[in-house]
Amino acid sequence: MAEKQERRIKVVADNRRARFNYEIGESIEAGIALTGSEVKSLRQGRATIAESYADARGGEIWLVNANIPEYLQAGRFNHPPKRPRKLLLHARQINRLVGAVEREGMTIVPLKLYFNEKGRAKVEIALGRGKKLRDKRETEKKRSWQRERGRLLRQRG
Repeated sequence: MAEKQERRIKVVADNRRARFNYEIGESIEAGIALTGSEVKSLRQGRATIAESYADARGGEIWLVNANIPEYLQAGRFNHPPKRPRKLLLHARQINRLVGAVEREGMTIVPLKLYFNEKGRAKVEIALGRGKKLRDKRETEKKRSWQRERGRLLRQRG
């Protein structure tokens, strides 16, 4: 039987703080509407989504506060670095996300921005519920213990 080939994706930006600040639920892959200079800047690997979030406006989902720096060779055809960018989703997915945000008080958080195997820019978004301070401390304790346990096991041999 043929082995399943691993998907070749190039991760441009990763939101590592999202898993610390939010309890992550369902995640969805969404397309993102970009201009040419934004795609060129992303291909250079220059983007940050650490403080960004997704918002529902007019029946559409928008990625807000994601920073894609200007592409220097674009000249006067450049883009504003922090402009809102439209996420491309099916209507059913949009309705489910909007319902979760309005009814259950969840937040739409981007987890990573990447190019898929076809070379298309995608963003992985997830529904998240904000963690309380005590939950964050608990997560930090678990992470610290895992690190310490790994050290002890390596010393034993």
